[in-house]
Amino acid sequence: MILVNTDYISGKNLEMLGLVKGSTIQSKHIGKDITQGFKTLVGGELTAYNEMMNEARALATKRMVEEAAALGADAVVNIRYASSAIMQGAAEVIAYGTAVKFV
Repeated sequence: MILVNTDYISGKNLEMLGLVKGSTIQSKHIGKDITQGFKTLVGGELTAYNEMMNEARALATKRMVEEAAALGADAVVNIRYASSAIMQGAAEVIAYGTAVKFV
């Protein structure tokens, strides 16, 4: 499966199959939440939250690809990501794009 954030793939004619998306809501356990809270006092990268968001993006992408594969897609174009805070220490990530088949 080819994944791109452009609306085309060079050298390919595309037939649009439709919108596909994948999402997840992730959080870290209370211990990590407390340690990251202390980290905000001194500054620096919040590595536990960075890892959480990387995991969330990977899972959302996987779910989007599974939805595209179910439609018989060869690729997903125009991929976008969005995230939002659900509550302190928890975030939703959604990946979406257009499933396409090569003609």
